[in-house]
Amino acid sequence: MILHQAKVLRSVLATLLEGGRGVMGTPNPNQPAKPIRLYDFEASPYCRRVREALTMLNLDVEIYPCPKKGTRFRPQVKPLAGKTQFPFLVDENTGIKLLESQDIIDYLFKTYGKNGRTPSKYQNLPKIPVGGFLVTIAGGINGLMAQKHNSQKAVPNQLLELWSFEGSPYSRLVRERLSELELPYVLHNVAKERWQDMGPAKLRLKPGKYVPITGGKRASVYAEQGRLQVPYLVDPNTGIGLYESRDILAYLNKTYA
Repeated sequence: MILHQAKVLRSVLATLLEGGRGVMGTPNPNQPAKPIRLYDFEASPYCRRVREALTMLNLDVEIYPCPKKGTRFRPQVKPLAGKTQFPFLVDENTGIKLLESQDIIDYLFKTYGKNGRTPSKYQNLPKIPVGGFLVTIAGGINGLMAQKHNSQKAVPNQLLELWSFEGSPYSRLVRERLSELELPYVLHNVAKERWQDMGPAKLRLKPGKYVPITGGKRASVYAEQGRLQVPYLVDPNTGIGLYESRDILAYLNKTYA
């Protein structure tokens, strides 16, 4: 319990160092018909830039974790991209395959943004993300290296599903473990859509019953699940659905580590 809370505190620090990026998003995303695929690993500051942009766009994507020394998806990238570099994005809706975080971000906003322009805070990002490296260090470089997984369990037949947003400290802990175990998953971004959404699920800034924006993405999730709390993990391979990060981590370790 104490160890988990320590992990949460350093994840909160990492979120603060992000400077508010990866928290807010559009209520009505332009979700493509076919899923976007992102090959990345959680601790990479370049990959984090892309995930922050995906949160702002509130897009769902398929994540294929490629931590260092990974053997499941990391080797697939060189034949597809020409070299082993991350992040790497594949969008079958347009036939696009992209390396370089800035190119990916510009493409995402051009293709799925409301006005086709990259917001100023995501333009001309520095080639060396000093702030991003500080976030990684604050996160204890978790999600960087592949760890031993149960060799008797191949890649799950069905992708796990995670409801999250990039700046969520609790969700970060789960994404780190998914990265280390090389478990592919559908990332359902449920970004904050207005100030009333701010704060933990049980202690939001606006008192009283939580009411999401009518017609927004959060409203659809709230209607389906009866609550809105992240992280929320569903494993269709076992029928498990879990909310609390501590419970999710224990489940992943028991089932896949």
